[in-house]
Amino acid sequence: MASEQQQASQVKRRRVFYIPGYDPIHPRRYRELYRKEGAEQAEISGYDIGLKPKATKGPYGWHVTATQEGARVEADIEVLVWSDIVRDSMSSTIPATYIQLVQTAWTYIGSGALWRLMKLRKGPVIAALYPVGMLLLQLVLALAITFGVYSALFTAALWLPMAPNLLLQIIALCAGAGVGVAVLRWFRARDGKFFAYYLMHDYAYSAQSNGANPPELEARIAEFTDLIAEALTQDADEVLVVGHSSGAHVGVSVLADLIRAGRVPPSGPALGFLSLGQVVPMVSFLPKAERLRTDLKYLSARAELNWVDVSAPGDGCAFALCDPVTVSGVAPADKRWPLVFSAAFTQTLSPKRWAELRWRFFRLHFQYLCAFDQPGDYDYFRITAGPMTLAERYKDRAPSKSRIDVAISKYTSVGS
Repeated sequence: MASEQQQASQVKRRRVFYIPGYDPIHPRRYRELYRKEGAEQAEISGYDIGLKPKATKGPYGWHVTATQEGARVEADIEVLVWSDIVRDSMSSTIPATYIQLVQTAWTYIGSGALWRLMKLRKGPVIAALYPVGMLLLQLVLALAITFGVYSALFTAALWLPMAPNLLLQIIALCAGAGVGVAVLRWFRARDGKFFAYYLMHDYAYSAQSNGANPPELEARIAEFTDLIAEALTQDADEVLVVGHSSGAHVGVSVLADLIRAGRVPPSGPALGFLSLGQVVPMVSFLPKAERLRTDLKYLSARAELNWVDVSAPGDGCAFALCDPVTVSGVAPADKRWPLVFSAAFTQTLSPKRWAELRWRFFRLHFQYLCAFDQPGDYDYFRITAGPMTLAERYKDRAPSKSRIDVAISKYTSVGS
């Protein structure tokens, strides 16, 4: 276990492993976001930060040099990529997506998970219902257009001499169906604006196994664990794992496996886990999520790391201020993590900036990785490139009083 003295020491070199959520985009997106938003935050907060290309082998990443609080810090930030798994899961045809819709809805409704999730936060539940409603709306519209085209063509064709009635109906129906299919394809081609297919695939990926990890994700978790274990044997002062959105529950399992296997050196770097905008209950509330619930219970009592969970009620896509361990019904008697507090968007963003972002729900879900023009005690760029460990930075931070820390999940079974 890393000593308390080490955890309190100044950081000169840090390794950061960022685990994205369910995102099919190339990880360079996160480098550009860090570059742009880091420069903006540095200007606002009065420190220096700069990016260079990564010079070491391993996952995609970048090198950061920062001067904050009078100290120079070097940080290597690497993205633990599972976007290929995401892209493969999103390759369904339009009919297959509608089958996923039915299966996913049945999983959450039939298990009772949906009703319990609504007791936590309505925002992410509405976000989960949105793709269902939007896809059904698209289907109804396509069917209505199909019927309209069929009716118009068949009525017009009745005026043709010597035309068999059945043949007219078939021709009109095929033409209507063709237009209806074109409408569905038009919506899918523009899903970058509607996000219906994207979100449907996201929820379906967790629901397809009732909360159990698919084999390809388990294999990737093992790879991530090996990478972090290797970093803990090197010369960094802190190894920080950041899990955003769905990446938070992936991070929980990675770190649980790491510690369970005894791969955290007693005299190694400080180990920190920062979960941002987590959606853990969307998985942990499902019947077969025993793996995740086991890891949540285990990790929450470990002294080998410091776990901080940050969210904000203004983020309608996250289970804001919901303690992921306790609400999942697996909090042990000796629970010590996570420290749950709010990024308080309405206070850390100016009224003007908040007004600009308030209804941009997906953009707000990424605000944790961005600059705040009225920053409080949460600053992503101080955490990842500043001279203090996660443990030291928040050693005196009290949890948010408005956090939800009561057991809600119906399914609380765990492994041995």
